Amino acid sequence: MPTTRSATTGVKRGTKRAVPPRSVSKAEDITFGPMHDNVFEAMGLPDAAERLAKAEMALAIDLIVKAKGWNQKRTAEELAIAASDVSDLLRGKLARFSQERLERFLNALDMDVVIRIGPRPAWKQHASVTVERVASFSRSS
Repeated sequence: MPTTRSATTGVKRGTKRAVPPRSVSKAEDITFGPMHDNVFEAMGLPDAAERLAKAEMALAIDLIVKAKGWNQKRTAEELAIAASDVSDLLRGKLARFSQERLERFLNALDMDVVIRIGPRPAWKQHASVTVERVASFSRSS
């Protein structure tokens, strides 16, 4: 690749350079907003809890597939979907996947999916959907 100088920075293209960390002179220059456990909520997206639940399920599927050492073709066969759907699923493109469909995928991977329903704790502002990965279930689950 030919190297050329950028008109704005004077740095040769095609070369790597370290970017120094941004420095802050005073603690007052740093402002933090409210903390969120849900990145989709922090971004102000609708259905944030459902989006997070789907993302957590997709992550669990990805971890299982990697642990089994499967390629996209084998994963597609096991889940009975197209390889292109596997690609979207493992890359986090989840708009076309319902939560129910992701639950079926987890079942196809020999994973139990347990849904627990309970009252919203007083400390939470809104009720939510939470996905929790566990090593095993107790008999009471």
